[in-house]
Amino acid sequence: MKNFTLMILCAGFGSRMLDLTRSTPKPLLKYKNKVLLKNTIDFFTNIGCDEILINTHYLHNKIKKYLDKNFKKYPIEIIYEKKILGTGGGVKNIFNYTNRKKICVVNSDIFWTKKNKSHIKYFLNNYHDISHCKMLLSKNINFLGLKKENGDFTLKRNVVSNWNNKNEKLYYSGLQIVSKNIFNKRKKIFSMNEIWTKLIKKNQIKGYVIPSKIRHIGDKKSILEN
Repeated sequence: MKNFTLMILCAGFGSRMLDLTRSTPKPLLKYKNKVLLKNTIDFFTNIGCDEILINTHYLHNKIKKYLDKNFKKYPIEIIYEKKILGTGGGVKNIFNYTNRKKICVVNSDIFWTKKNKSHIKYFLNNYHDISHCKMLLSKNINFLGLKKENGDFTLKRNVVSNWNNKNEKLYYSGLQIVSKNIFNKRKKIFSMNEIWTKLIKKNQIKGYVIPSKIRHIGDKKSILEN
């Protein structure tokens, strides 16, 4: 997959990291001696991403300074949210900074590896055909790091629905493809969960379960794990 836009969510406070994020924004923390944000940028540019949009809020100047120093020649634009817009509002706002009607959105706390590469390329293969939303999901056995006791979603005939205890646990991997049209008539500040709930009721979210392992660096414990 070539020539796609990636939004990296970097506006959050990283409160589950406790003392680790008192003076360092979560995207700049290291796992296995590599900065999380660098891991994401390197992984997606390597598979064809040619436009990166990053929203910031908490300790935004440190993220800007890091990007200016390390990624000056990359096609990256930083969008500072003076007032945090929430996961949904942040994504909606990003469409004001790109001409593309469909973008990939990724959390900054997923640690990507070479083993994920072919699977993510497959996930992105029909990027331009997504009418509403497509989620990358992970099985319980393959989802490492921070996760809930209950699953997030279930998948039947490639259509995503909410998880219940009769189904296999599937977790949201932190990566999705979204179309601009799903944000029509939405307020400025809102959660992506509100969009998902509406789309699930209409069977409008597609899904793909990644066969390789995914690591969610979601809290202090998970960043210390090997």
